[in-house]
Amino acid sequence: MQHVLIISTDGFEQSELMEPKRILEEAGAKTTVASLKEGEIKGWDQKDWGKSVAVDMLVGDVKVDDYDALLLPGGQMNPDILRMEPKVIETIRAFDAAGKPIAAICHAPWLLAEADIIEGKTVTGWPSIRTDLTNAGAAVVDEEVVVDGNFITSRKPEDIPAFANALMAAINMETADAAA
Repeated sequence: MQHVLIISTDGFEQSELMEPKRILEEAGAKTTVASLKEGEIKGWDQKDWGKSVAVDMLVGDVKVDDYDALLLPGGQMNPDILRMEPKVIETIRAFDAAGKPIAAICHAPWLLAEADIIEGKTVTGWPSIRTDLTNAGAAVVDEEVVVDGNFITSRKPEDIPAFANALMAAINMETADAAA
């Protein structure tokens, strides 16, 4: 069984955490949500607070060897808060150093820029962060999903089916039902 770590905090774009999580679990993967605090984290659903998701563990307790991939949901608040947390950035760097897939959607590629691991990579993301990604040395394109080495990036909630399929392919899971 493939095991995917999801790092998130309050203000995640609800669909960008919950939908890939659902798709992965329905395909047979195990998911673990790590955050900065115990209990629950609250999503942002378009224009207001949305549903909460249970936190399974603190980011500081993550052991990269226990996971096959890392999923970073977007939303504006979530990655902006996470990129200021050294343990989050260390964990992202550790996944990259291990060559494990890192899937980041919407504003979440900010975290890849903060971790200083996207220079020379081709990525995509939400339009408002594309300059930041370019300034971090990435080649930025406007595509539904971009796979470059162990990085999988997408732009927005409408890209979730392709994003989830790319992540599942990267960890050798069947992808036919990801768009369901």
